Amino acid sequence: MTATLASPITLPCGAVLKNRLVKAAMTEGVADARNRATGRHARLYGLWAAGGAGVLLTGNVQVDRRYLERPGNVVIEGAQSPEALAALRAWSAAGTAHDTHLWMQISHAGRQTPVSVNPQPVGPSDVALAMPGAQFGRPRAMSEAEILDAIVRFGHAAAVARETGFTGVQIHAAHGYLISEFLSPDVNTRTDGWGGSLENRARFLLEIVRAVRRAVGPDFPLSVKLNSADFQRGGFTHEDSIRVAAWLNAESVDLLEISGGTYEQPRLVGLDNLTLHPEKSEVRQESTVAREAYFLAYASDIRAATTMPLMVTGGFRSLAGMNAALADGAMDVVGVGRPFCVDPAAGSALLSGAATTIPAPEKSLRIGPGLLGPASPLAMLRALNGWGQQGWFCLQIMRMADGRAPDPKLGVFRAFQDYQKNEAATAAAMAR
Repeated sequence: MTATLASPITLPCGAVLKNRLVKAAMTEGVADARNRATGRHARLYGLWAAGGAGVLLTGNVQVDRRYLERPGNVVIEGAQSPEALAALRAWSAAGTAHDTHLWMQISHAGRQTPVSVNPQPVGPSDVALAMPGAQFGRPRAMSEAEILDAIVRFGHAAAVARETGFTGVQIHAAHGYLISEFLSPDVNTRTDGWGGSLENRARFLLEIVRAVRRAVGPDFPLSVKLNSADFQRGGFTHEDSIRVAAWLNAESVDLLEISGGTYEQPRLVGLDNLTLHPEKSEVRQESTVAREAYFLAYASDIRAATTMPLMVTGGFRSLAGMNAALADGAMDVVGVGRPFCVDPAAGSALLSGAATTIPAPEKSLRIGPGLLGPASPLAMLRALNGWGQQGWFCLQIMRMADGRAPDPKLGVFRAFQDYQKNEAATAAAMAR
């Protein structure tokens, strides 16, 4: 029988998803000053759980408070206080309503830690981000002891996730965060056992997967988010991705999510070249550009080398496109993110047949050159568009977490300004 979006799926670990629609991970930024979950998480995920998706993926929960994707991240490290555990349980209770799975995405930001959190982040090497502005400091290379400690931290966070009622975990190995940095030869210039060959560069990821599996047991969903490519010359290639996916296939991974890009090349949201070195950009395959989903053609290649269930996130906006991709067999689960920022019930409408498409607000979110003047550097305009769009969606998420409706009329430049103010205030309020 041909799978459709409404079809259930049984994962290798035995867990059953009620349908094949996943609310993809999106950063929330609503933790408290000690980076603990709050009632805002419960309110937000209760809203999304009523929206029909089979799985909700959280925004990246960090394993080290010193290195965050943004100051409002939730962090799980060391012994958790009773208050912190209670907040996590409230979050999981809200997110698992209506027979919904809630999976905690576990991450380490690496060199993509903003200076407001830490002016000297860490990475596999001391290679800095090549982006306009001064949002990110030059990283220092991690010692082997720090690498081994990070592996332990991932396992610990996964154990806490299971203990507090989350029904699965996802290891974030994409988008230029720490694990993704280890995979990239452009960022990872180490000459020890954690760098050089692809086998060595993938060692960090594989050891984390093993640590997490030991922590949660064989019957708990374990997912990995992996770049199909970094889309930068000299970086993690599609051929690398296929080989790493094959290795993950042998590690009892229950769902591999295929995405792509980094902060410098944010293909994950359909943007290009926020880097200061656009000449290093790689062109996306034409077959992918022509289709609805950004990374579907890449997933087809990975499917040929693996047997585990695959999820593709990025670009899907029509029920027909989703069902066609599922019927084609290149993927098993559909990931959707940004539409849930403006319509938390979008999934229910699709699954019931009441709607054939979901919102695509990103199509109208652009800052024109006239706003900054004709002499504005192209790199700066791209950066403003990229960060402005990110800010726009983040602000919508925060509105819902506060019990307010999304504001689709919010302008991108205003969103950029308001988002920056919010991040600065959140960073200033962090308990140090």
